[in-house]
Amino acid sequence: MKLNFKSSYRFFCYLFLIVLITFISISPPSLAVNLNEGETIFQTYCAGCHAGGGNIIRRGKSLKKKALKRNGYESIADISQIVAQGKGNMSAYKDRLTTAEIELVSRYVWQQAEQAWKR
Repeated sequence: MKLNFKSSYRFFCYLFLIVLITFISISPPSLAVNLNEGETIFQTYCAGCHAGGGNIIRRGKSLKKKALKRNGYESIADISQIVAQGKGNMSAYKDRLTTAEIELVSRYVWQQAEQAWKR
């Protein structure tokens, strides 16, 4: 059987699409798992003071997007820093959570703030 350019090209295009579809279908569940882990960490360590993104200690220091930005927290990295280091009435969690757990909970908080804490 003789292969020509057109059939080889089609073969590689199909192969590429199969690989692409495989990676696309694998990625979202792993992200969902990470967000679920972030939610679990949040419920364990943060929800006591920040239920639903609020703040029972200091009303103006909620986890709502507008309050985060007003208080200088404009990224996941900013949230990770305050989770790790603490500030004011907020305890530091660097001795209780791993770096990966801090990242997960920070991503969860950011995602919830983006969605106005609506589930």
